[in-house]
Amino acid sequence: MALHVIVGAGPVGSATARLLAEAGERVRLLSRRGGGPEHAGIERVAADATADLDRHAEGAVALYSCAGPAYHRWPAEWPPLGASLVSAAEATGAVLVTTGNLYGYGQVDVPMTEDLPLRPNSVKGQVRASLWAAQRAAHEAGVIRTAEVRGSDYLGAGALSPFSALVLAKVVTGRRASIPADLDAPHSWTYVGDVAETLIAVAADPSAWGRPWHVPTAPPMSVRALATRTAELAAVSGVRLTKMPGFALRLAGLLNPTAREMLEVQYQFQRPFVLDSSAAEDAFGIKPTPTDDALREML
Repeated sequence: MALHVIVGAGPVGSATARLLAEAGERVRLLSRRGGGPEHAGIERVAADATADLDRHAEGAVALYSCAGPAYHRWPAEWPPLGASLVSAAEATGAVLVTTGNLYGYGQVDVPMTEDLPLRPNSVKGQVRASLWAAQRAAHEAGVIRTAEVRGSDYLGAGALSPFSALVLAKVVTGRRASIPADLDAPHSWTYVGDVAETLIAVAADPSAWGRPWHVPTAPPMSVRALATRTAELAAVSGVRLTKMPGFALRLAGLLNPTAREMLEVQYQFQRPFVLDSSAAEDAFGIKPTPTDDALREML
């Protein structure tokens, strides 16, 4: 059994650990609290991934970055974590596969493909773009082997997104929901389990290294369509959904750091935000999980 080391026990890290363990692989799952799914093939370890990752990753064939600092701490906490991941990949020879997102592209007017240049228009986008630039430079220099797997806002068990935080619970209980978004703009939603499957496929395929990949993702749906379908699956009559005015988000940001950080990436929800995942679908034969299945899992 090969050793796979996963950093981060959130929805993506836990899903990746389960898939690997169920396939008979040996998994070491690192998180600050030592959490994650219980499985005979999963060793859960409480550790600071910025401090001693080289030792924890010794002997691993693959290292998966599935962690994420608090939203408002990205500029301070992502760089040391990213440096530690690269260091561990260099020291151990494990391929480093990172869970990324679409922030680095910035605001674009076309469906996002992997060959789009990274032109971030936000601080968080600059952080993500810089992390990938450092990993790719190390890969091209022959120091490490790496790839990045990018998805859009998540659906699935444990997934946290503006939709899950602001809309889901209210819709299924018949209450009015409000979200700072164009309710009818097409938006891509990525299933957490598909992120895990893509991470594992990329790690296992040397021809996939050295570049980014988009997670196979179902066709886009607007926030209104997603809320309506959620209500239908939950057997709830009617959806009361309104657009949250900008000033309300700014007011919330005075007290809530997560709300404050949402301001600079509002473009993602105020206009079409569509991911093209055809390259990964063709390369790995992964079919996107239907949105209905992802919603049922959340319900």
